[in-house]
Amino acid sequence: MVYRPRSVTLAACFSAAIGFAQTITIPPNSILDGTRAAQVDTPKPVLSAESRGDIFMARKMYREAIEAFSEGSPKDAVLRNKIGIAHHQQMQLDTARKYYEQAIKLKPTYSEAVNNLGTVYYANKSYRRAISQYKKAIKLAPDSASIHSNLGTAYFARNQIDLALAEFRIALKLDPEVFERHSSYGVLLQERSVQDRAKFHYSMAALYAQGGRNDLALQYLRKALEEGYKDRKKLPDDPAFAGLRELPEFKELLALEPRVL
Repeated sequence: MVYRPRSVTLAACFSAAIGFAQTITIPPNSILDGTRAAQVDTPKPVLSAESRGDIFMARKMYREAIEAFSEGSPKDAVLRNKIGIAHHQQMQLDTARKYYEQAIKLKPTYSEAVNNLGTVYYANKSYRRAISQYKKAIKLAPDSASIHSNLGTAYFARNQIDLALAEFRIALKLDPEVFERHSSYGVLLQERSVQDRAKFHYSMAALYAQGGRNDLALQYLRKALEEGYKDRKKLPDDPAFAGLRELPEFKELLALEPRVL
């Protein structure tokens, strides 16, 4: 069989060439694998005020984050809450409180903002008000491990250790990594600051030991000893650490005299 090409008029060829030229444009400097490639200009996506603010928060550029969030709707509870967090990170607590309250007024069921208002009270050492606020937040979000941990921390600050440990246990049950997770931005603040860090870390070591998480138990126990835990003598007989007593790492901790930080 012999292939015979169809006859094409000159006008048809010219028309097809024009159509092809209108379809693909090859800029002079566009080269891919040694050949010129077509470039299609695609519009860049426009970031929302919230997205831009989140980026600044992740970079710890809090003033820029506030400016970005403020470009959004003043009736957006999430943005009011995030502006509050940005001020909170700069320790501008009164301003942060104002924005949290605005967020709650816009959305009374906004558990994150209710919790964050509690963190302002905690930072001002108004622990009773913090506890009250955290309890309100838990009613709205009973499955929030972070809020339960915040309530436990507030109880701990008032030396209500049993209540604190009960909340910590609930938090760990809801989220086993709640005390190990770190986040630079979001909509909910988790309080981690305590005055008696040695006692706090000892309590955390006991909780982890009782839960069978020996590595974390030993890690927190070492922290407690390095921070000058006062009741070190009771450590060998503390029932919370019964499962650790035969571990070489535990015996080493008992034998060492850690340098107090």
